[in-house]
This record gives sequence, structure tokens and C-alpha cells, in this order.
Amino acid sequence: QVQLVESGGGSVQTGDSLRLSCAASGRALSSYAMGWFRQAPGREREFVAGITRSGGFTNYADSVKGRFTISRDNAKNTVYLQMNSLKPEDTAVYYCAGRGSPFVVTLERDYDYWGRGTQVTVSS
Repeated sequence: QVQLVESGGGSVQTGDSLRLSCAASGRALSSYAMGWFRQAPGREREFVAGITRSGGFTNYADSVKGRFTISRDNAKNTVYLQMNSLKPEDTAVYYCAGRGSPFVVTLERDYDYWGRGTQVTVSS
């Protein structure tokens, strides 16, 4: 079983950048396809980005495409989410999640392991 811990959240202004990290322990991160999700107040948790086990394929929600980049360093057991050109509507708690499959999917029910989240707040 893998444990996931997110970090890197904070309070920024519109147009700023943040890089989130998700550190894995317990098992090698290379065993899992990984995803980032987010949940804003009063809204359901939604898919943001995903990456295959090898890192060879990525997938993004339309709302972040071109602004966010997911990447992974399996040697460091860490997944990243680089967020540029942040907007107030990006304000949410961001979660990383892992699934024991090579493939990226967008439904949260298909992910087996979750971190506790990190808050991102973007002010105008």
C-alpha cells in the first residue's frame, strides 16, 4: 500500500504560479498511474490531470489545459503539478491519487489511494 502526501499549496494572486508535489512512501510510485483532483467549496471533487506509470502519456481537464503540467520523477517517488497563470476559479483543495494500473482515468472512484490534500487559494 502506498501513502501519498501533498505539499506546495498556498495563497497567490491571479496570474501567479505554484508547483504542487505529491510524495509517495510505502511502495514505489512507478507501480501507479497518478492523478491530481481538486475540490472547491460547495462543489464535487473533479479531475485535473493524470499521468501514466511511465510518464509517457498525460491527460488534462479542459479548464487547465495549457496552464497546468503534470510530471513525475519515479526515482524520487514524487509527482508534480506545475500550475501557471492561476485564476480565482482554481481555488480548491488539491489531492493526488494513485491507481494500480498503467493507465490514466478521470473518475475518482477508479483511484485506490489518496492524499489528504493541499489548499490553493487564488485571489483577484
